[in-house]
Amino acid sequence: MLKTAIWLALLGSIVGLGYWLWLAAQRAAERKSAAERRAAAFLAEAMKANGGAPQGAALAPRAAGPAPQERLLFDAAAKAGDAGEPALAIQLYARLLSRFPQTGLAGQARAAVDAQKKKLSTPTAPGPAVPG
Repeated sequence: MLKTAIWLALLGSIVGLGYWLWLAAQRAAERKSAAERRAAAFLAEAMKANGGAPQGAALAPRAAGPAPQERLLFDAAAKAGDAGEPALAIQLYARLLSRFPQTGLAGQARAAVDAQKKKLSTPTAPGPAVPG
């Protein structure tokens, strides 16, 4: 009797484990199909935003205007110069020119560096005397 109960418990465990694995496989398949639907919806939205151009056209370089990173570096350097930080502005312009040597903003950046260098070399009015 005990031997039969052990075999039934073992058989029930095996069946239960098989059912649990089957449910896990079903859930994984549902998650995969949901992910594929989300990816298809995302691609359809990207195609709509791209004006229906082929997928490779979204990766093609733009002909007009600098890249966003170039514009951000240039704007940050200009703001640093306006805030009275010529050394920081020169560093940011140098970073822009070193990372993007062929940028359309290169001429403006070089002119701004020259202006910031003049600010650095111009002596300021003397302040109060420092005891020493």
